Amino acid sequence: MGEKEPATGCFVTPDEFAATAHVSRETMTRLEAMDRVLIESLTRHNLIARSTIGDRWRRHYLDAAQIVPLLPANARSVFDLGSGAGFPGLVLAAMLVEKDVHVTLVESTGKKSKFLSAAASAMGLSNVTVIPERIENLSTPKPPDIITARALARLAKLLGYGAGIARQKTRYFLPKGQDVEGELTEAAKYWHMEVIRHASITSPDATILEIGNLRRAQ
Repeated sequence: MGEKEPATGCFVTPDEFAATAHVSRETMTRLEAMDRVLIESLTRHNLIARSTIGDRWRRHYLDAAQIVPLLPANARSVFDLGSGAGFPGLVLAAMLVEKDVHVTLVESTGKKSKFLSAAASAMGLSNVTVIPERIENLSTPKPPDIITARALARLAKLLGYGAGIARQKTRYFLPKGQDVEGELTEAAKYWHMEVIRHASITSPDATILEIGNLRRAQ
């Protein structure tokens, strides 16, 4: 996403999103199908803040899509915790379906899990599973390669959620806001981890944390 990155804070159109995220026409068709379901659902449910609707292709779609080039090439499974309106989970699924990556969306709120299922169906995605359960109740026979979560909880709590289903090689990709250093300091009381900070292309105050080799502090 190098040469066509928009200036942070700029309004992004669907065409500009497609160029910046380097998505194929097929992928864009899937995302436009998601967007139609999202906009229709907003008449009944508050899935995203109404103040962000007009700039959703930057605030939500591009914010999710920028994670894709950061993922390890050998990743085959993603768990998105607290998937909400499908960011980043559904966007990742749309962009990774041709790479045979399966995305599991975990969302306990009924109206949101129903939206996720409806959107995935409209997008024609075969690589998505929606789990309408609380994260604390999750169990999986095969730990995921990747865990993501957006605007769900502070870092220390997120890592606790993930630790219940992760393995040692699981990597976390977590968008965070301007208090990222405070969250890292807090989390370090409970967790040892390797951290890589990736600058967000959608906001100068945002960071994507890449976390690996997670283990509990003694």
